[in-house]
Amino acid sequence: MDRVRLNRMLWRWLRMLPVIGLLAGLLAACSSNESTYQTTGHVFGTTVAVTIYGGSQQRADLLSAQVLAEFDRLHHKYHAWEPSMLTGLNDAIARGEPFVADAEMVSLLKSATQLSVRSGELFNPTIGHLIRLWGFQSSAIEAQQPDEAEIRRWVAAHPSLTNLRYKGNTISSVNRAVMIDLGGYAKGYALDRAAAILREGHVKAALINIGGNVLAIGRPGNHAWQVGIRDPRSSGTLTSVALNDNEAIGTSGDYERYFMKDGKRRPHIIDPRTGYPIDLVASVTIITSGGSAPGLRSDGNSKPLFITGAAGWEAMAGQLGLKEVLLVDSQRQVYLTPAMRQRIESSRK
Repeated sequence: MDRVRLNRMLWRWLRMLPVIGLLAGLLAACSSNESTYQTTGHVFGTTVAVTIYGGSQQRADLLSAQVLAEFDRLHHKYHAWEPSMLTGLNDAIARGEPFVADAEMVSLLKSATQLSVRSGELFNPTIGHLIRLWGFQSSAIEAQQPDEAEIRRWVAAHPSLTNLRYKGNTISSVNRAVMIDLGGYAKGYALDRAAAILREGHVKAALINIGGNVLAIGRPGNHAWQVGIRDPRSSGTLTSVALNDNEAIGTSGDYERYFMKDGKRRPHIIDPRTGYPIDLVASVTIITSGGSAPGLRSDGNSKPLFITGAAGWEAMAGQLGLKEVLLVDSQRQVYLTPAMRQRIESSRK
């Protein structure tokens, strides 16, 4: 894939696109008698929204309530530091004991293991001790400066999802340093669960948004859904793209869960090789299409690209089979694949 470094003209071109995208959305709404209903909430530590196109308000409210209830279930089941099934597993691992989970958790961890292996373990949800050390297992993030010896100790312990062993739904680990944090994976799973609920409810079209990770169902009228990509250094939108049925867009950024220390931005995404937060990338956005789990892929797959940064994101994208990628580095340089540029251009039409 050819790397494209956007010059000033291309940056201005990107910034114009949200207006065009908004207009397309308005045209879609005006070209049909169908109504659009939106329900919002706060789960997974972020804002979530369910937008349903067509049908009645009563039906939309019922389905949205089912989706929010499912989000709440997953939030409490996979919470990384409040009592949950996940913390129960982590506590058992720390004691060197097996833990009886359930089929859903086993399946989720096995799929996460596959991604971890494909990414050369740059996607590594078992570095919970490092995440906690940097203060990110908290609702109120404060500036931290962990002891270097402690950082080195947890890096040297080399926790990995491949350390887990399964016997039915019973999970054990050969490495007590494993502490699982699914903050970069469970939201994608939640998108797919929401999509399953809405499809079972026979919605005509819907858009599910969990803190910027978005999955589309159907089409709202004659046009695709228009979704904005956030500018990581402002409250505005960098550009917008069209999402079709069973497509998802996911962004990993340094602008929500982070702190500033000694003039450096320290985001919550940590390089498992060094134990330090990544400060060279502002955001990575990917689009995944088709299959049974586009939401799950849109969440986890962006993290290895964020960690490799401008020097290695193309190779990692190829390794993970990602064709549509947009990366903004910490100096506001923008890189994107030809397929992502083509989608952005097509969204203007």
